[in-house]
Amino acid sequence: MTSTFESTVRQINAPQYRVFDTLSNLENLEHLKHHLPAEQLAGLSFDRDSIGINVPMAGDIRLRIIERVPPKTIKFEAERSPMPFNFWIQLVPMSEVSCKMRLVIKAELNPFIKGMVKKPLEAGIEKIADALQNMPY
Repeated sequence: MTSTFESTVRQINAPQYRVFDTLSNLENLEHLKHHLPAEQLAGLSFDRDSIGINVPMAGDIRLRIIERVPPKTIKFEAERSPMPFNFWIQLVPMSEVSCKMRLVIKAELNPFIKGMVKKPLEAGIEKIADALQNMPY
């Protein structure tokens, strides 16, 4: 059964193309490391096309960019994860100097697992949206 989790729509005070250019090269996230608590940096690694992180109770997870649709969508697929899922960032222009962003996770989850991971996934996707909304572009 496919389950979908979406962040709230966020406004970013930067042009859509700039946000896309920044987020489509994950090496641009390097400067965010100093904003994270030391315990969240455990296992955090990235290169241009992938990001890895250690998640409590899930272990090491690696996401790889599988598709870039400039300037509106960046799609990721889980390479290492206890459950297969896709994640994408959607960007929509609001004006020449701002855009809206929404994050989406789609995963194949049985009802028992969904019940266990629903709240942590909903909270996690909002935390990621907070970080992406507030980073400098």
